[in-house]
Amino acid sequence: MLPPHIGRPMSHAGFMVLALVLLLGLSGKHQSGRYRRIDLLFPIIGLTVVLNQGLWAAGGFARLDGAEPLLALWAVFAVLSAMRLVNFLALEKRINGEVLQGAIAGYLMLGLAAGMIFSVMEYLIPGSFRMIYSHINNLTNDGHVDFVSLNYFAFSCLSTVGFGDIIATNHPAEMLSIIVAVIGPLYLAVVMGILIARITATETSAEVEESLDVAIDEKIFK
Repeated sequence: MLPPHIGRPMSHAGFMVLALVLLLGLSGKHQSGRYRRIDLLFPIIGLTVVLNQGLWAAGGFARLDGAEPLLALWAVFAVLSAMRLVNFLALEKRINGEVLQGAIAGYLMLGLAAGMIFSVMEYLIPGSFRMIYSHINNLTNDGHVDFVSLNYFAFSCLSTVGFGDIIATNHPAEMLSIIVAVIGPLYLAVVMGILIARITATETSAEVEESLDVAIDEKIFK
């Protein structure tokens, strides 16, 4: 395990690269060529996240306690990224590897956003989450459930697995856990509906083209 003075800057640098990739990959206009308000908001939030992560990686905020606002901003950016991914998937006419990768990335972004929201809640309302089988390595210096464990819990909620080793201890945390558990299956249902519709449309289009080719050939050689 890397020491904190090395591991933390590398972690911030990794998140900065991830934010930069999302910002560059998802900032394009829709096929309609029109910008919406959310299209203008996305690059602003993304650029803010990239700059903040860069400053954290460089040690610029080493003496400031600004982790919670950054996590909240990251959560908003991750949710917007997932929404844009689904929107772009709906505009694709054919299913290919990039479409499938986008669908997986959207699901991962929702889990990451949920983990960050849980982390912010844990710091704002200490004790919002509790580990049934806690270990000293799963807690921060002030007794909070750590970021990694909360991300694990977030993906458990998102996938509706619910191992039960981490529980919500107050009503806001319980409501957030339920919301994440509802969003997970809804995302899968929406994405699967889009993919199935595109596959069906592609097969129908291929059948129509084949029928037209056969009709043209019969007309020419008749």
